[in-house]
Amino acid sequence: MSDQRSRTRTPRGASTNGAGTAAGRADLASRIASELTGQLQRRIPRADLDERDPDYIRESLPGLWLLASFYFRAEVRGLANIPADRPVLLVGNHSGGNMTPDTIVFTLAFNTYFGVERRFFQLAHNLVLSMPGLGYLRKYGTVAASPENAEKALDSGAALLVYPGGDHEVHRPSWESGRIDFAGRKGFVRLALDKGVPIVPVVSIGGQETALFLSRGQGLSSLLRLDKLLRLKVLPISLALPWGLNVGDMAGHIPLPAKITTQVLPPINLRQEFGDQPDVDDVYREITQTMQDTLDALAGERRLPVLG
Repeated sequence: MSDQRSRTRTPRGASTNGAGTAAGRADLASRIASELTGQLQRRIPRADLDERDPDYIRESLPGLWLLASFYFRAEVRGLANIPADRPVLLVGNHSGGNMTPDTIVFTLAFNTYFGVERRFFQLAHNLVLSMPGLGYLRKYGTVAASPENAEKALDSGAALLVYPGGDHEVHRPSWESGRIDFAGRKGFVRLALDKGVPIVPVVSIGGQETALFLSRGQGLSSLLRLDKLLRLKVLPISLALPWGLNVGDMAGHIPLPAKITTQVLPPINLRQEFGDQPDVDDVYREITQTMQDTLDALAGERRLPVLG
């Protein structure tokens, strides 16, 4: 019996060495991940509302709006619904992958209609602001998405554009292009209540036709730990120009010239509409349903994908 135990016992040194090797690899991976995260965090600029440059916007507007009008045949309706003399929370649905043509079109239309001197900011994912070559977005008023930056913008008296659906919605499959999908994120309701500002829904269609979006890639993101390292809960997969198969959309893509139509709805004063102590869930359901009804109506106007 004792001989059998001695033959089957795992050698002590081998067990320790194997565990040590595995622990070393895990520690190395952790250190690399931490360094990568730190590098990206250091690239993210602190929100400085004064980086918005009205002169830069004024000079770039004519050419960009001409491009948007011809390429995307952009149509933005209802800008007069946005209060002109007070801070306001603009809440939009989000489409088109990392290129988000609906944001481009609406930002151009807003600055054209209200003038570049009106303070207007847009929240964007940290990774967008850290990508090389996109620093110019800060000149248009784009700041990193966070509750602190949102409050700072509204406290300054500005109009603030937020996309509650974020990366979850912007990378939804193309066959879900006619769906409002905020993934249950209700922070925008609490923000509007805390700051006492109206919500103005902004509903767009066409962005999800600028590429063939196949999957959000949530499982792939989790497998690669991007959800932990970079706050990326998706690693989208699409067919897009010029790459063909496009994984991650980190380098962007060339959008197809889909027609972009945007409808701005009347402002919603939450306490007037829902009482002194609004139920956040009720407000969320009402606003998303109103936006869904509008998106359904816009979809009913379209005859063919891309062509509109």
